[in-house]
Amino acid sequence: MSVPSTTERPEVPRENVLLNLVCNVVLPGFMLSQLSKDTRLGPIWGLVAALAVPLLYGAWDFFRRRIWNVFSVLGLFSVVLTGVLGLLKTDPIWFAMKEVAIPLVLGLAIPLTLKTKQPLVRTLLYNDQLMDTARIHGALESRGTTVDFEALLKRTSWILAASFIASGVVNFVLARWLLTAPLGTATFNDQLGKMHWISWPVVFLPMLAVLMFAMLRLMRGVEKLTGLTNDEILHQPKKT
Repeated sequence: MSVPSTTERPEVPRENVLLNLVCNVVLPGFMLSQLSKDTRLGPIWGLVAALAVPLLYGAWDFFRRRIWNVFSVLGLFSVVLTGVLGLLKTDPIWFAMKEVAIPLVLGLAIPLTLKTKQPLVRTLLYNDQLMDTARIHGALESRGTTVDFEALLKRTSWILAASFIASGVVNFVLARWLLTAPLGTATFNDQLGKMHWISWPVVFLPMLAVLMFAMLRLMRGVEKLTGLTNDEILHQPKKT
């Protein structure tokens, strides 16, 4: 017997994945390698122009959808920090440290927030944009499986944590391998552009695969604990 959904939610526009990829990976990488030459914008303004694209996209996406998520916040913070490090012309080791620090902090925060009112695993996977949490909660209570569900969230949290920590380590290795020129130079910007391209298949795609695995594992667990179908678990957009 299915449990009816009891909450009405305003529909949030979905993010355009292709536009996200173009603004956060393709354009910055191209601009870093092409505009940083002395005959064009130069290393400093080339870096500023390249970083302005994901920064403006993040601001535009927020005002369009009116939601922040942890990835948006960390992504914008990473962009700003990259710009600061580049303008200060610091040693490349600091850029490598930045690359490992952000995913490492996020990876450690996921299990540490389990005992708080809003665990990060709920923000990332178990949220109202992805799942009908009211219906799931009702089904869990009616079946007396709430404790088992919390254990499922805990296991999922550790999967997510491991993926972020691993991505941080790989990012650090890539940064130390590729970024050898001083920051604030055209050569460094060209190396940074190459890192953008290489990190996509080396870091992002494997991490996306782990996130999908965690999501599917969570979905199967919710099905078993609630008796609901996939269509009942997932948040369905309103029909117009």
